[in-house]
Amino acid sequence: MENAELQKKIENRFPGSAWQTQEPSGTWTLVAERSGIKEVLRFLRDDSELAFDFLMDLFGVDYLEMEAPERFAVVYHLYSMKHGHRLRVKAFIPETSAAIDSVAGIYPAANWPERETYDQYGIRFTGHPDLRRLLNPDDFTGHPLRKDFPVEGIGYRDQFEKIVRTRAQ
Repeated sequence: MENAELQKKIENRFPGSAWQTQEPSGTWTLVAERSGIKEVLRFLRDDSELAFDFLMDLFGVDYLEMEAPERFAVVYHLYSMKHGHRLRVKAFIPETSAAIDSVAGIYPAANWPERETYDQYGIRFTGHPDLRRLLNPDDFTGHPLRKDFPVEGIGYRDQFEKIVRTRAQ
């Protein structure tokens, strides 16, 4: 199935779907409403002509001070093992309500990437089976991949003993 056929099939199921420009890689980007992300991804996985059965990647994006409909987005990279086609799905999320439904029930591989995205960006995944920090300590304040997080950190490094290395002669 060619990209244009994929697009038409998805638009038939979700009229008014938004698409972003095709990139040189040949991967189309479907812009989905965050409120319907589970329905969209379930359809993409379960429809036999599409069969996007493999979630290759899931991550957050911070569009602070960039032209975008909202500050954050969650991006899903899908692949069909049966048909060999790829699709990127993006859902924009407002800063004032940084939450989206978890898709770990649809793609079990989403479990840890959703936790990482929560930890690094503060985007909550509603219905996630175990949403807690993954990379930072539980008492860590803030979300380090947000563009407004200070480059020098927030003082955590000041608590550690400094090790001065001398050059071996």
